[in-house]
Amino acid sequence: MSSDIYAEPDLSKKVRYSRKEDGAEWEQREVDIYESADAAGGPQTLNPPSVLKGSFRCATLGLRVLCLLMLAGIIILSICYALNKSENNKLHFKHNKLNHSYNELQTEHQETKRLNSQLQEEVKKLKEKIEEKCPDRWMRFGSSCYFKSTEKKTWSESQNHCKTKGADLVMINSKEEQEFVSNFRGYSWIGLRSNQTSGGSKWEWVDGSALTETFWAEGWSDPYSGYYGVCCDNNRKWTGSYDHESKTFICEK
Repeated sequence: MSSDIYAEPDLSKKVRYSRKEDGAEWEQREVDIYESADAAGGPQTLNPPSVLKGSFRCATLGLRVLCLLMLAGIIILSICYALNKSENNKLHFKHNKLNHSYNELQTEHQETKRLNSQLQEEVKKLKEKIEEKCPDRWMRFGSSCYFKSTEKKTWSESQNHCKTKGADLVMINSKEEQEFVSNFRGYSWIGLRSNQTSGGSKWEWVDGSALTETFWAEGWSDPYSGYYGVCCDNNRKWTGSYDHESKTFICEK
């Protein structure tokens, strides 16, 4: 009996068994016992349900979309960073330019203040000079005092005499001054002389400055060598004469 228990089962035979359903009669059935699983058609491959396949595909698609969105976000952030950096460089350049302009304006402002102070000082001196009383026998016109001599001297002697008074022979620089000087009447030396240069002779004032306005009589505008200015003829115009001639003179200071 014990040997039958451990004996190799015979799978090539049929087996009869009985079963009873609930409330039914006993039923006997006979089934074949296969020698191996291969005889029964081999192992059965279970295909995954279609629902699981669809879920997997949706998850894969979702991950791909998420990756694309992340990549697009990175690209957009990179572009924004580059644009922001470029804009920052432009602002930095403008800031430096504005600083440079500000420094230039500060320098110009300081220079303007200096010139304004200098101008105020000159105006003050000019005002004091205008308000200053001219010496006896001198006449005021504008900011200058004028003296007309009664004695006659050469041009050089006349200039030296004016120097002793702290003045020079008169230098006429405007129509108004010309009208004032011509009121003295007579032919008098003025501070005009013909100076010889490498380019020829030219008229200039006694201090070396150029003429700004001229009031020559007809035929007297050419700077003849050795000639000196005289004012004024009967038409209140300038003429000329040699230095050795003696004439009255007009000083200005």
